[in-house]
Amino acid sequence: MSNPLADPGHGHSPAAWTTVLIMLVGLAIGTVALFLGSWPVVAVGAVIVVLGPIAGWIVSKAGYGVNGPKYSSKAH
Repeated sequence: MSNPLADPGHGHSPAAWTTVLIMLVGLAIGTVALFLGSWPVVAVGAVIVVLGPIAGWIVSKAGYGVNGPKYSSKAH
């Protein structure tokens, strides 16, 4: 049984970076569109933000999450 209090890895994985980058792109698109008054493009940005965690979950399930077999931790 896994420990629910175990260290989740602080987001230092390709899956976490994928999630954050996709969400940042969606936020940037939505912000620029909001200033320009283009509501359909704001909606596109919001959809991209929602797709970020879904893409991160898929990448994590592909083995690139913190405890995935394809992920190798880098020493700091």
